[in-house]
Amino acid sequence: MDLFILLTGDASTNAGMTGGLGFSYIISIVLMLAIFYFLMIKPQKKEQKRVEAMLADMEVGDVVVTTSGFYGVLIDITEEDVIVEFGSNKNCRIPMRKSAIAQVEKADK
Repeated sequence: MDLFILLTGDASTNAGMTGGLGFSYIISIVLMLAIFYFLMIKPQKKEQKRVEAMLADMEVGDVVVTTSGFYGVLIDITEEDVIVEFGSNKNCRIPMRKSAIAQVEKADK
């Protein structure tokens, strides 16, 4: 019946439906935005806070895993960079950005 009214263009019955259709479109857009926020944006912000907290809690001597998969020990930490010692060879020390660290395991004390 609604399709017939829309096709015939009967102004008397169609005028009342236009407000209802507009309102349902607005509700569906708001609902899609809310779903998008809770499924995409909120988890990403939560993960970003976790990574920032992990990087802030790093200490010299912690074992780290880089984003490329290398295991190493933190030797020095500066504001944006770290120096990581790889392997048992004490001559293999590489400076890198903190953002290159994917995981931190606390040193046993």
